[in-house]
Amino acid sequence: MSNTVSALNGASAQGFVQIRDMGLQGMITLRGDLSASQFKKGVFGAIGGEMPGPGQINVSDGGNTAWMSPDELLIVVPYPQVKTKLDEIASGLGGVHHLAVDVSDARCMFSLAGEDALVREALAKLMPVDFSPEAFKPGQFRRSRMAQVAAAVWMAGEGEARVVCFRSVAQYVFDLLKGAAAPGSEVRYL
Repeated sequence: MSNTVSALNGASAQGFVQIRDMGLQGMITLRGDLSASQFKKGVFGAIGGEMPGPGQINVSDGGNTAWMSPDELLIVVPYPQVKTKLDEIASGLGGVHHLAVDVSDARCMFSLAGEDALVREALAKLMPVDFSPEAFKPGQFRRSRMAQVAAAVWMAGEGEARVVCFRSVAQYVFDLLKGAAAPGSEVRYL
C-alpha cells in the first residue's frame, strides 16, 4: 500500500520570505446557485461561517470557503475530513442542484511567511494583482495567473499568504516563488 504525500512532500525554501509546501490539504469544489437561500443554508450547515462574496474567503472552524466564480466555491478543510464534509454538504443541500467534488489530490497549497511588505512583494512579482495592503486585505481572494499557470491567493494574516495551484505545476510554482523571494532581489516598493 502506498502512502499519500503532497506534491512536494513538505519542501521549503528560505529567501527574504519563507516558502513552504503545506502538505496534504482537503479541497472541495462546490458548484451551484450561490445566491439560493437553501444553498447558503446547506453550506453553512456543513462548513459554518457566512457565504463569501465575490473575491472573498471566509474562515471558520469548519474550514475556509472561497468564492471562485458566480457558481463555484473552493472549500479547504483538513485532508482527513474531506469525505465527512462531502457527506455533510450532500445532506445539507438535499435536493438542491449542486456538484461537490474532492479535488484535494489535484491541487497543492503553499505558504509564504515573513515581513508583510516582502510577502506581498514576492507575490506581486509573479501575479497581475495589486497586492498593496490597501487593495488586498486578509479575507480577500484572487484567482489569477502566476507567470504561465493558474493560481489562487489570499492573505491568511499579516505577513502570511496562501497560494493554491494545480498539483501538476507544483514544482514550477515553487521554483517561481523561490526566485521571486531570492535574497538580494527585494524591491521594497510595497
